[in-house]
Amino acid sequence: MVDKREQEGERKLHPTRQRPGAGRGGVAAVIAPPEPRPPRDVTITEGITIRELAEKLDVRAKDLLKNLLDRGVFASINQALDVPTATTLAESFSGVVSVVSLEEEMVLEVAKEETKESLKPRPPVVTVMGHVDHGKTSLLDAIRQADVAAGEAGGITQHIGAYKVVVNERAVVFVDTPGHEAFTRMRARGAKVTDIVVLVVAADDGVMPQTKEAIDHAKAAKVPIIVAINKIDKPEAQIDRVKRQLADVGLMSADWGGDTEFVEVSAKQKKGIEKLLETILLVADLRELRANPDAPATGTVLESRVDKGRGPVATILVQNGTLKSGDFFICGSVFGKVRAMFDDRGRVVADAPPSTPVEVLGLQGIPDAGDLFQVTDEAKARHIVEYRQGKQRDAAMARISGSRITLDQLHEQLKAGDVKELGIVIKADVQGSAEVLSEMLPKLSTDQVKLKIIGSGVGAVTENDVLLASASGAIVIAFGVRPDRKALDLAQQEHVDIRTHTIIYEVSDELKKAMEGLLEPVVTETYLGRAEVRNTFRVKGAGTVAGCYVVDGILKREAQVRVLRDGAVIYTSKLSSLKRFKDDASEVRTGFECGAGVANFNDIKVGDILECFTVTKISAAEAAGQGGGSAGKK
Repeated sequence: MVDKREQEGERKLHPTRQRPGAGRGGVAAVIAPPEPRPPRDVTITEGITIRELAEKLDVRAKDLLKNLLDRGVFASINQALDVPTATTLAESFSGVVSVVSLEEEMVLEVAKEETKESLKPRPPVVTVMGHVDHGKTSLLDAIRQADVAAGEAGGITQHIGAYKVVVNERAVVFVDTPGHEAFTRMRARGAKVTDIVVLVVAADDGVMPQTKEAIDHAKAAKVPIIVAINKIDKPEAQIDRVKRQLADVGLMSADWGGDTEFVEVSAKQKKGIEKLLETILLVADLRELRANPDAPATGTVLESRVDKGRGPVATILVQNGTLKSGDFFICGSVFGKVRAMFDDRGRVVADAPPSTPVEVLGLQGIPDAGDLFQVTDEAKARHIVEYRQGKQRDAAMARISGSRITLDQLHEQLKAGDVKELGIVIKADVQGSAEVLSEMLPKLSTDQVKLKIIGSGVGAVTENDVLLASASGAIVIAFGVRPDRKALDLAQQEHVDIRTHTIIYEVSDELKKAMEGLLEPVVTETYLGRAEVRNTFRVKGAGTVAGCYVVDGILKREAQVRVLRDGAVIYTSKLSSLKRFKDDASEVRTGFECGAGVANFNDIKVGDILECFTVTKISAAEAAGQGGGSAGKK
């Protein structure tokens, strides 16, 4: 009698002997070959386990394990497979494979269950684009009645912000993208999440390189454009000239028979703002924007940073579903649970419906700006994150090593043929800036020297960054952040060059000049000391005075001072007053308390650090002669 299991095609663990003469007259039964399986569509996500793949293929997991074993791969049922292995395995069981990311798979699952009734209208997401200094942030301020532009370094929007504005009881979400050419990637990211682009063009300046670039982004994203002609209050404004220039690049005004809406505004005098908002709502109505508020939340990370008291913080635009406190989510290779959410005005919110920008706390790391955000169950999220982080670790294993180098000596070493590669470690105040610098700086490479990004991150420059730069023969670029005290000491000891900046194109200008040997006279800083603010007092006629404890070095009256909060520089000025008790003091040393006033700055808070320094100018050649320890060049 033929074993029943054998007919089902299961592999026997032990060979069996048949007794002579057993069965029907001793004739062995002929087993029919297994029927070929009909093709079956399967979607494979990264890090899929053997158990999940077996369920999708509708086969037993042990058949998959046997197949892998035959190829010399030992695996367990819960083991994650990489995409090529999973694809080959599925195809050997007649699977027709399509590879998607976890986020895309969740979107497909939600789309299957969606009905017309479940889709509700959602507010439009508007991205404001345009050339540098054409008034994008000022226009947003006019809409929000708030003043953001005054706090921007060099008048350029450095961080993407998202704001919700209520117009005639309807909401509109604005995403502010930086306007300089270096921010192409940030701007492209803004175009991915947007429904309508408002293109700001200055009436006195006309179409500029970034204006054309913004038009290209909007057209590539197939997003309708509304043109806001700003600065119409200026006497040199030429509105018809601007319309002609835009018609030449394919944006014909509706007044001239085209299909692009043009609105004339003055952000300064708040003229035409109402008409602009009405036009936005009109265009949004034509697009019939809808989302399902009951689905698991999905969205995009607009920005991320490390906050000293709250840990990693991400600004997220929810695009579908409703994000609630306590939800588990995945952002690229970062896992998190929503501990708290804040709206664009800093108020705590319990849930965020579609088209809502929120700041989320509860991430285990810093996601990249532009990463997709997906709510899912905890086990699945942890599994995918573990898999993605493993992949990233493998990719980051290769590190280069070499000799120390500084920007001041770069040109001499280039001429001598000593340098073929310049390593750069980037530290920035937010992820978006770090990302843009990482993409922009390697493009400055020439035939003589290749610029290579060794590492990039968010937050103050630490000892680890200096050690990495030291081991790799790299320089450190600190964008909007400062090195902490220990890092600065280590940099001087290891002769690592730290350059601090607050405006992105200054970084590229400095590197270009270093490569051409045209560096300006170097401004060197002499560090004097730092004090911790332990209390603040309002003094009539003198503004806010900080009650400080000098933790290191000395504080000198009339010396330069910078105010540090969470490792980031928030103001640079000089000490306007320095007192011990009620007496004026010329200097205060380590271990003593004092009262200090910072010139033209009253927003001192407890916990801030006052860093005192003096500035001297020396030529680049002299600086090179001093051994490259010009840490903290401003």
